[in-house]
Amino acid sequence: MIARLLRRSTGVVVCTLSFAATFASAQNVGGPGQPWRGAGPQPCFGADGGVLQCPDQPRTIVIRAARLFDSNTGRILTGQVIIIQGERIADVGPAAQVKIPAGAQVIDFAANATVLPGLIDAHTHMFNTPKPGMSREASTLVAIQHLQSDLGAGFTTIRDMSTHGNGYADVDVRKAIDSGMINGPRAQVSTRGIVWGAPGSNAPAANPLASAVVHSVEEARAAVDDQIQHGADWIKLFPTGGYSFQPSGKVDYQLTYPMPVLQALIDETHRRGHKAGCHVYGGEGQKNAILAGCDTIEHAFDLDQEQANMIVAKGLAYDPTLVRYTEPYIDDTDARNTGAKFQISAIFIKAVALANKTNGMKIMVGSGVDGSTYAHGTQALDFAALVTRAGLTPVRAIQAGTIVNAEVLGWKDRVGSIEKGKFADVVAVPGDPLTDITALQRVSFVMKGGKVVRIEPHATGEAMK
Repeated sequence: MIARLLRRSTGVVVCTLSFAATFASAQNVGGPGQPWRGAGPQPCFGADGGVLQCPDQPRTIVIRAARLFDSNTGRILTGQVIIIQGERIADVGPAAQVKIPAGAQVIDFAANATVLPGLIDAHTHMFNTPKPGMSREASTLVAIQHLQSDLGAGFTTIRDMSTHGNGYADVDVRKAIDSGMINGPRAQVSTRGIVWGAPGSNAPAANPLASAVVHSVEEARAAVDDQIQHGADWIKLFPTGGYSFQPSGKVDYQLTYPMPVLQALIDETHRRGHKAGCHVYGGEGQKNAILAGCDTIEHAFDLDQEQANMIVAKGLAYDPTLVRYTEPYIDDTDARNTGAKFQISAIFIKAVALANKTNGMKIMVGSGVDGSTYAHGTQALDFAALVTRAGLTPVRAIQAGTIVNAEVLGWKDRVGSIEKGKFADVVAVPGDPLTDITALQRVSFVMKGGKVVRIEPHATGEAMK
């Protein structure tokens, strides 16, 4: 019976007549041809068969934007009108060319506000590492809190890059968001992640919900299949471990998977029609990840020009997570370990700046926000860091966190820009982010799928009509 559930355009799950009648009859609250005999008006039904208040029918909403950022061209368009019907954009264009439907709800933005497509964070961790004794239910509640902070900050889409010891719970959360059960960004998830275990180290994992451990090519392929079967959109890999400084200042990076194992992991991922993201700091593991064709290269502290050129030639993308690895505590740790002689952050910033100067490089915005040292809802800090520390223009930084991320996620047909037919994911900020990139840290309006999630009183020139 659950297989016959339908989904309204608002994302709220409702039931067919036959399911409703069966459920109602079982509860003795009204059968076929009989009025609803439970509390209140006729309800809708959720995936578990429980009753829910039916949502209002979707209305046509019109957004009048004095300033709109076109992520495809990188230009600010003036005097634009966006027509939204249900969860999709029905039309967009100059006010003189777009007719506003009668009876539509109109949102007028203040003249100094800038409207943009919903932001995309391509590297989040919705789950914290659970404390001893913490239940899965408690961890999931924390994850939902994080996601709602992300959405309120204008991040209407995320790619979540491993659950920090919470198994496949990100799949459940993604499904709950997709069904309209909870509010949150639309998400792609990577479940547990896969790490290398040296041959002979076959002791059972302390936490069976933590990363899968592989010791061979055969185990690598099986681990990929298992995670995809459990609902993973991406496969998260770890071709390098930690780093350390030699007395000379040279950095050593720990190699994890042997190249045949890494190649098997990526090949199996691609064979199954999925993509892989590789956590790399540097050294041989970083080079191997590029050679093996890992779809997104994450972090890459010591990226050099040869490797950057290979990333471009192979059609891969680079996700720096710049703020996460230039946080003050990173410098504190390096200072303790090197007698204040060396810092990985300086090496890392140089690498991202090099990537910025490499023709054809797809630079993404991914924060690495993890609820540990980087608070959810604050990851617009990464836009500013890419501009002020790595030399990206504000236009390129915003495109990285919208249309480029959408392309890498395979969702360019649905998010990343304000265009007819795409999801109505829209944000607004005060001022001009092309002259002050920190404006993205002051989001005053958020709409996801045609639903207003947040609107500050100062966001609009006039009240919503």
